[in-house]
Amino acid sequence: MAGSPLFEPDQFVIKFHNLWTIEAPEGYAVLFTHPLNRFDLPFTTLSGIVDCDRYRDSWVHFPAQWHDTNFSGVLPKGTPIAQCVPVKREDWVMQAEPLTPEETQRAHDLSKSIVREPGLYRRRFRA
Repeated sequence: MAGSPLFEPDQFVIKFHNLWTIEAPEGYAVLFTHPLNRFDLPFTTLSGIVDCDRYRDSWVHFPAQWHDTNFSGVLPKGTPIAQCVPVKREDWVMQAEPLTPEETQRAHDLSKSIVREPGLYRRRFRA
């Protein structure tokens, strides 16, 4: 980690060894990251993408920064160490442009509706 923006002289970098291979369907990579919203863990898993449709005959290990200097012992069985998210590889071109006045009005109208009607997002938009 020395020389990277993540380096901190008094922190440990560890690697959780995974004993399973991971295979994704053709055309998919896997994003490995810290378990979402788990700020209570004594470490932070570093994020990375692995092309698990191609790299499937060996193990993917999970590097992490250990930040709880007072921790002593063993992590409890079942402690999550990484979250895996499949990512479809495909070519695309990003487009960015200012909102039209009509789009701006629709955004304001929807924001007001969400405040007035609890659960609106869940009922109308969640897939």
